[in-house]
Amino acid sequence: MQDAEESLSELLRRGLDWLGRIAPYDLATIFILRHEELVVRAARGKLASPSVRGHVLALSRFPSLREALETRRARVFTELDHAHGDGDPFDDVLDLPPGHACMVVPLCAGDVCLGLLTLDRRLCERYAPEVVNLVEVYGQMLAIAIHGAGQKVTLDRLHRQDHEHAKLLEAELGGDPLEVLEASASEAMQRLAREARQVSQTRTPVLIRGETGTGKERLARAVHQWSPRAEQPFVTLNCAAIPAGLLERELFGHVKGAFPGATRDRPGRLQMADGGTLFLDEVDELPLELQSKLLRVLQEGAFEPVGSDRTRSVDVRIVAATHVDLEGASLERRFREDLFIRLNVFPLQLPPLRERREDLPQLCDALLSELARHTGRRGMTVSPEGLAKLGGYDWPGNVRELANVLERGTLLSAAPELSAGVLELPGRRGRSTKPREGEKLPGAEVQTLADVQKSHIQRVLERTRGRIYGRGGAAELLGVKPSTLQSKMKRLGME
Repeated sequence: MQDAEESLSELLRRGLDWLGRIAPYDLATIFILRHEELVVRAARGKLASPSVRGHVLALSRFPSLREALETRRARVFTELDHAHGDGDPFDDVLDLPPGHACMVVPLCAGDVCLGLLTLDRRLCERYAPEVVNLVEVYGQMLAIAIHGAGQKVTLDRLHRQDHEHAKLLEAELGGDPLEVLEASASEAMQRLAREARQVSQTRTPVLIRGETGTGKERLARAVHQWSPRAEQPFVTLNCAAIPAGLLERELFGHVKGAFPGATRDRPGRLQMADGGTLFLDEVDELPLELQSKLLRVLQEGAFEPVGSDRTRSVDVRIVAATHVDLEGASLERRFREDLFIRLNVFPLQLPPLRERREDLPQLCDALLSELARHTGRRGMTVSPEGLAKLGGYDWPGNVRELANVLERGTLLSAAPELSAGVLELPGRRGRSTKPREGEKLPGAEVQTLADVQKSHIQRVLERTRGRIYGRGGAAELLGVKPSTLQSKMKRLGME
């Protein structure tokens, strides 16, 4: 946005300097109309002082200026006009002689009136009619240029706002990967963070290995945020989540008419990530025919959208992730060996959670902070007994499984501290294996998280006799805002 503002200022400076060739002046001023005021945007000439550049005129005080805007015609002012009219616009800031040369030119582009251009000379001589006509035409041209430059400033401002909004959404969706990495107490994670920082400064592709749920996307986001591309897009694509027939279109995009229903060009994830980072999760699921095309992107930075014979260039940092042994897959010809070699230049190995249990306290704090964004339970912590219980579990699902356990505990706990009792570990519910009459054995039927939430909210509502608001209401007992509880009930289909 700063560049656009500077470009507009340069346009005004050059425009006023060139105007001096056809209409000499001691002061040329451009006023921009804002509501019912004229604010100085640019001033040139010997009389262009700081007081002039800070000058503001109320239209209510100068009917002659309002008339110039409404008629869209340039006007020359005489000594008589200043004496018996609404005065000189610069009476408060300049000591101009009576009868000095003065001209006012409206700046209008299409249906939009942007403001006024004023020319003043100490010389007591009126501007000639042919000069006035020339300046009036020039004013129209200048107004069109200002309008276009102003639209660019607005577009740049909107683009910056969209960019900042996207960064906020990324932070909400992906959490803060830097906090988790940099605060780790694990030597293996500290070493991993150093390696990730080192490779982030290069354009080298990165392959992140690790079990399911270890946080491979978090690490990819950290590599992006540490890199010179941090202000550019971070785009993700899960290769296992999209049918093979659609994956090529999603990755490379398509052109109009490429297939039935392709009514317009559509950019793929590669183009969306241009200048930034493309994260390919579960890259082992990429079909062989697409692997060769991805290899070309890595080697040449080139590709063709579906249905196009025109090569496109792209500047993208590729970060791939997998929980599969790609080396073994390449030996079995399930994954291209040349692509594996290109991706595996700088592999990053994420250790499973069971090998870094010392990170459980800070991981719990980070995950509870992220969960608060959609559960409404802020300030939640895990008790020492709860941490001890979590530390005794092997975590086959790693960080993702830990997040699920914490979310369930957050919904079950009426207190801000999660005790060991509410942290139910998979397979460790502590129930008797002997079923009651008519009861099914444990594991015969598993409730969904939504069912558990619904049952718990229902029990609390029964306790409060259906009261949500106020002291002792369901919202207070659950530790959430009444509006949050009502939204949750609506999503769960509760009355």
